[in-house]
Amino acid sequence: MRGGEPLGRAGLALLLMAAGAGARPRPGASGGQPRSSVVLVACDSLDGRLTFFPGNQTVDLPSINFMKRYGAVFLNAYTNSPICCPSRAAMWSGLFTHLTESWNNFKGLDPDYITWMDLMEKHGYHTQKFGKLDYTSGHHSVSNRVEAWTRDVHFLLRQEGRPMVNLTGDRKRIRVMEADWRNTDKAVNWIKEEAVNLTQPFVLYLGLNLPHPYPSPYAGENFGSSTFLTSPYWLEKVKFEAIKIPKWSSLSEMHPVDYYSSYTKNCTGEFTEEEVRNIRAFYYAMCAETDAMLGEIISALGVTGLLRKTVIIFTADHGELAMEHRQFYKMSMYEGSSHVPLLVMGPGVKEQQEIPNVVSLVDIYPTMLDIARIPVPQNLSGYSLMPLLCQKTDSEVSPRRPRPAWVLSEFHGCNVNSSVYMLRTGKWKYIAYSDGFSVLPQLFDLTADPDELTNVAIKFPVIVHSLDKILRSIVNYPKVSSSVQEYNKRQFISWKQSLGQNYSSVIANLRWHQDWLKEQQKYEDAIDKWL
Repeated sequence: MRGGEPLGRAGLALLLMAAGAGARPRPGASGGQPRSSVVLVACDSLDGRLTFFPGNQTVDLPSINFMKRYGAVFLNAYTNSPICCPSRAAMWSGLFTHLTESWNNFKGLDPDYITWMDLMEKHGYHTQKFGKLDYTSGHHSVSNRVEAWTRDVHFLLRQEGRPMVNLTGDRKRIRVMEADWRNTDKAVNWIKEEAVNLTQPFVLYLGLNLPHPYPSPYAGENFGSSTFLTSPYWLEKVKFEAIKIPKWSSLSEMHPVDYYSSYTKNCTGEFTEEEVRNIRAFYYAMCAETDAMLGEIISALGVTGLLRKTVIIFTADHGELAMEHRQFYKMSMYEGSSHVPLLVMGPGVKEQQEIPNVVSLVDIYPTMLDIARIPVPQNLSGYSLMPLLCQKTDSEVSPRRPRPAWVLSEFHGCNVNSSVYMLRTGKWKYIAYSDGFSVLPQLFDLTADPDELTNVAIKFPVIVHSLDKILRSIVNYPKVSSSVQEYNKRQFISWKQSLGQNYSSVIANLRWHQDWLKEQQKYEDAIDKWL
């Protein structure tokens, strides 16, 4: 609501009754049924486990609960790369990261890549997008890409500000993340003024920055984003007593890649229990503000009568560790970082479904085409979600490929000193690194160990062998890791040459400047040795 209280659960329910969302046609059914419109709301850094019980007992998310009541929630949805640009590149292309070569936050899709939205427009949909897109190459800070390129250099530098919290405003301060609210308002106005008058189906995309942490200017000019910021209005929606304080391994027991991540994220120092609880509480409050923006979109569709003709999809590019495994941010295959929300409601979607199948963001592309009744290209990495969502599947546009029982995620960017590959299937999560033997793999039994505290790779060598075989059948990961190493070196050399005489001062003043300036020559020598 403009400037006023966001719509709560009761308000949404009344809207839905008024919109008559109970009687909803099937989105893909032919035989004269008009094609459904689609709204995709994609936020940034929302831990998918917050969208179902028992994962979330800490914060009320009425819009997400509303989507669960009138639609479906996926219990095992994953990002294909736990960082902004590569993840979005996978979602907009329908292809795994190693196929688009979206290696870091700077390297995404080519600007002329044909996305699902381009195809929908070509096939008669009216298209509109607002907010954060971030799937093409060329964005993010210089620090971000230089840290990714130099991750094989033998040095260890803090690249982020220490995670912290900041309370702003008073109980009346609802619109904390103003840029996101402005984009939400634009989308709401577009629904009420444009979409309502269209004669053709539409697809609307809204990209939100929340609940991504905010920039931390205190950390210097090339600061990262390590501040969890909210107002008392949102913080009051968090049940502090329900917040779980994560268990941490001692620094000496950590997996070597986890130690590198924790150190570069400035998390290896001492943190009190109160600090950790506050970081998590403020993060959950930021999730509540995100949920309210989703509610504004749902209510705009409700008051215009478009709700019963529109498929709504809510997801995120990746999660947020919020101090689990002694880390914040993403860039990790642990659940907090890699598990994303995925909820769908609309025509033909069975209500109150909890879908256990493993799915991932590459599935968005074929799903969009399926809703629009456009033949799905066979070269995509993803599979349409519609067969899992719909009561029945008559009149197929494309013959179905059987959905595999695994999902793949991979990471090649900053804050992690190795390429990482995650295969999730059944109760297992298998994580392989680099060339497959220079860094030890990890294996977690998510049924017995949902917090991923015990690596059982040595205990179950047969399982490791069979999962590694599946992983290698999907991606030749030692070869991909080697390609990324070569790419990083090439990019760094050309960047260094472009700076000429300014190289030493520029590299010293990136996000790692506080550590770098203490022993400048030592770090420059380490880079020369690597080159």
